[in-house]
Amino acid sequence: MEVVLATNEPVRLSFVLMVLREAGCQPVTLDGYMAVAEGSAGAIQRRIAVPASMAATARRVLREAGEL
Repeated sequence: MEVVLATNEPVRLSFVLMVLREAGCQPVTLDGYMAVAEGSAGAIQRRIAVPASMAATARRVLREAGEL
């Protein structure tokens, strides 16, 4: 897995996940439970990772969507 983006903005997180899913990049959200366990959801960024073989495609899709 390769991390392509980190954010703590829930709307951006949702949008990026949707864009990556539509492109077939199989995104996974990392650190979601840590952010909740820490108690301050804004302090820990959630990372979005994709399989290493899809990383270049994911970055291209995110650039085209204005997210990178």
